[in-house]
Parts: sequence; structure tokens; C-alpha cells
Amino acid sequence: MLAVTDHRSSRRDFLRVGGLALGGLSLSQLLATRAALAGSDSGAKAVRDKSVVFLFLHGGPPQTETFDPKMDAPSGIRSVTGEIPTTLPGVTFGSTLQKLARLTDKFSVVRSFVTGDGNHDIKPIVSRHTGAANLGTVFSRVVGSNHPGTGLPRNVALFPRAVDAKAQPANRNFGKFEATGPFSESFAPFVPGTAGQLQQDMRLQVDPGRLGDRRGLLDGLDRWRRSFEKSGLPGGLPGGLLGTGVSGVSRFQEQAFETILGGAAHAFDLSKEDPKTIARYDTAPLIRPDQIRRQWNNYQNYVDNVRSLGKLMLLARRLCEAGCGFVTVTTNFVWDMHADINNATVEEGMGYCGVPFDHAVSAFLEDVEARGLSDRILLVACGEMGRTPKLNARGGRDHWGGLAPLLVAGGGLKSGQVIGQSDRHAGKPASDPVTIPDLIATVMHTLFDVGALRVTRGVPPEIFRWIDQGTPISGLV
Repeated sequence: MLAVTDHRSSRRDFLRVGGLALGGLSLSQLLATRAALAGSDSGAKAVRDKSVVFLFLHGGPPQTETFDPKMDAPSGIRSVTGEIPTTLPGVTFGSTLQKLARLTDKFSVVRSFVTGDGNHDIKPIVSRHTGAANLGTVFSRVVGSNHPGTGLPRNVALFPRAVDAKAQPANRNFGKFEATGPFSESFAPFVPGTAGQLQQDMRLQVDPGRLGDRRGLLDGLDRWRRSFEKSGLPGGLPGGLLGTGVSGVSRFQEQAFETILGGAAHAFDLSKEDPKTIARYDTAPLIRPDQIRRQWNNYQNYVDNVRSLGKLMLLARRLCEAGCGFVTVTTNFVWDMHADINNATVEEGMGYCGVPFDHAVSAFLEDVEARGLSDRILLVACGEMGRTPKLNARGGRDHWGGLAPLLVAGGGLKSGQVIGQSDRHAGKPASDPVTIPDLIATVMHTLFDVGALRVTRGVPPEIFRWIDQGTPISGLV
């Protein structure tokens, strides 16, 4: 928000002049900080031109009804939705994933992924393996809170309200997606759709038509700065905002105003997107709310999931294309398929969860490829656990930490393959297990040249403790 006030304004108000108030720093300060990192040889080499979309399937998706049907297993163990052939010889998926089955050249599936326990939490994205911080926060702690050219936040978390004002608030009962662990709150994910101050600060509150020439505006603000200093305000002006005691504005301040005037919030506005693309992603038409049975206490979760998932994936693509480095996407708690008072049976639940997932991820994969972004954007899709190999008496599957589905696509990694194998009942790995630390290492090695990062000044040493706890997934790199 651009708020030009008179000399009686408070320091807090003044912080909005010359930049976006991202994490308590002006945009111009953040631009300068990022430039300092890029200015060193090691820093410039360490940060790859990559982004991550981490689609968290909250509740724990079943491995047999997604990517490992086990149709040779006895009834009560094998996929209750049947299987469908894929474009990979001899590989089948659960029959709900019809579109993904035709796109297997664009991603890899890991059938030996182990999350370690059957607890409801958000451990692949926030856990002891990430220092109790969102994995995107670990990333932004290295690269800075915002993009140097656009002012866009580097770390964003998308919940249904980001695209649907009627959706429920984000579910934080099982973990805080905005957690920053040992790091400053300035590195927390930006959460659009919450009407918070940061989101308001990303909008230009002055009619652009009234601003006139941008250079004239900058010069006028510089004159206003000198007048402000002469007013005798104790301590002068905050450093790094509107000059350093000399006439004129720094390139970072000018870049900050260019960012505001250019519309940093543009990437968050789906109305700017081609209507045909919105329709291609949109999952809302797939299942009407009246087609979801109200007997389940999680009815509204299912509704929110169907209404929002496709548009959330489109918004994630827009953000990555505009320079955001890490986007967490979740529609809250929908994959818990116990067939109890809260949750549908596996067969019914895959209609509410699997069908939108299949559609949204397929649209995303095809879209990023068409835009030439496949190598730049890494997509990860998993939950906090899998489901029990054996159905319960009600037709549900319960918590299971021994095996879980994992999809990885893009980011320059190898695709069109199945990595690892499960045992005959899809209960545990039959090959070397892939763990959460291995997944984290894969993500971080995609985002960074870790060797160059080790010799980059200012990188917290704990970053490497979390990177080094696992090994990038064999077969992907």
C-alpha cells in the first residue's frame, strides 16, 4: 500500500512509503538484501531458477486406491475402486485417476515412501525434519522474503479461501502451516484470502491515474523526506526507505515503487487469467454439493475441496511463474477415510477427493508443460501417512505410517517411472524406503546448488542439518 502522509504521520505509517511492508521490512530493504546475496559468486550460483508447489493431501491418502492398486491381493486389501492401465507398461493406478493414468510420462510415482507414523499432522511440510518450520520458510530464510523484481512473496500458503470466499477457515488443528520454527516471522508463508494487513499492503491504495509521472513522484517523495527530516522527528527516518541522507532515490527504492505501480498483487488475481484456462483447471463442476452426502461430518470439507482445488493449483502456477519460490497448497482435512461419523468410505471418499485431485493435477501438469515451465516448477503431492492395507468392517481404511503415496513431477527431475516397490499387500516397502528426510533433500537440492550454498555467506548452519539428514531420491536426480 502506498500511503503518502504529512510529517505528523507515525513511523509505522511511514514504513509503507517506498515499499511493501513485507515481514516488517520495506520492499526496498528486501531488494537490497537479495541483491547482496546475488552479488557474491557463490550466492548467485547457489539459488537455482526453480519453484516448488507442495500439494499436501491432508488426512492421509490410500496407496492402493491411488498409485498401487494390488489387484492380485485378496478382497479387502486390493483397491476397492479397481485399477486402470497407464501409459507405462505393466503399471496400473486406482481407477479414479483416469487422467493421470494418461500422463505418466510427466511425473514419477514413489511406491516405497514411508512417513514413519500414522499420526494426523503435517509432517512432510512442517516437522522436526524441517526444524518445526514450513519447508518454504527454510527456503525463504536463504533467498529472502520477496522476489527482487516483482515484490512477490517467496513463500506462500494457499488454503481454499484464497480462491473461494465462502470456504471455511484453514484447519490448523493438526499443525500450523505458517510455522517458522527458529526463524523470524518475516519468513512465514504469506496466506492470501485472510484479509490481513500484509495482503492489504500489496494493493496500491492510490488511484494510479493521480500519480502522474513516476520519476516525479519519486522526486516529490524525496523532497518530502527532506522536509520530514527538518521537522525534528527524533531519530530521523528509518534507514533504507527514502534515501540515505543524500538527494535522490536509490535504485532499490525506485525498484520498490516500480513494483507497487506495476501491481505486485497481479499474480494473486485469477480474474487476470484466460477464462479458458480457469475452466480447464476448475474442479467445481465435477461434483455438485448436492451429490456429496451430508451424513458425513466432513461434508463441508469435501465441498470446499471440490470447489477450490483446481483454482488453487492454477493460482500456484501463476505465483511460480511470477517468481514465487515455494507454494504450499492444501484444501484441509479430506483424505481421512475411516468410514465413520466424520469420513466417507474409501470408495465414496475417492470420488470426493480422488476425482478433483486427478483433474487438478492433470491440468497443472499439462499447463506448465505448455508454458515451458516443467523444468522450472517442481510439484510434490503427498499426505502425512497412508492407509491400512486391510479395509475395516465399515469399508474404510485407517491410519498407517508404514507406506504412503508420493507423486513428484517437474523441476528438472526424471519422470515417467515408478520408483521403489511395496510388499504384496501395500503395507511396507519391498525395496529401500524413501523417507521424509529424503523428500526434503530432493526438494532442497532442486531449489539450491547445495555445494555453492555451503560457501555462501549468511546462510544459517542449521539449513544444512535439515538438507543433509536425507539423500535425494535415487532415480529422480
